[in-house]
Amino acid sequence: MNFYDLFLKPYETYTYGQIVLESIACILGIVSVYLSVKKNIWLYPTGIISTVIYVYILFNFGLLGDCMINVYYTVMSVYGWILWSKNSDDHIHVDVQKATKRDWLYSVILFVVSMLLVTAVYYYKPLIDNNFSSDGIRFGLYHLDWGNWLDVITTSVFLIGMWLMAKRRVESWYFWILGDIICIPMMLYKELGITSVQYLVFTFMAINGLIAWNKSLKQ
Repeated sequence: MNFYDLFLKPYETYTYGQIVLESIACILGIVSVYLSVKKNIWLYPTGIISTVIYVYILFNFGLLGDCMINVYYTVMSVYGWILWSKNSDDHIHVDVQKATKRDWLYSVILFVVSMLLVTAVYYYKPLIDNNFSSDGIRFGLYHLDWGNWLDVITTSVFLIGMWLMAKRRVESWYFWILGDIICIPMMLYKELGITSVQYLVFTFMAINGLIAWNKSLKQ
């Protein structure tokens, strides 16, 4: 399979507006990650715009797990924006910390709850696809493919990453790196080539973020 088949061919059926929206969301997402590496609070308003656009795009594509994580991103971005504002001397930059035992305990709980919640959403997906009418539908997980199951996992991984980042924990980058790597082939499979490239860029930026935050912590 060549570059055209992977990245460009799926867009033949997209409208101009859909391509523009995904491109804007992608660019703003990259800017948001760049600002997070710099510990700059403006990552949150930038990220909020990107995630709101992705909520719209992913919902229309029926990618409920990805859609839910972007709804969560939006809510957590507001939460993180408030926390970072309270812990910033110049209202722009913040200091970072290591995760505590309590943080790890909450992370495990969040992961399990997220896995159960997203799986439940996919269980009832036939009802959602049928405009919330139960006529002639069958509930279950029979309709999930490997991309959907990866969606469940990455949703939970990113949930922890977002929560730890709001808490200014260095370990948040480990979850970003793991989730980004998984999302590269997953987004290609879902025919979102632009977003796949975005996650490739995210992976390198997340590695850089981990290095930068660890360096800042030592200083």
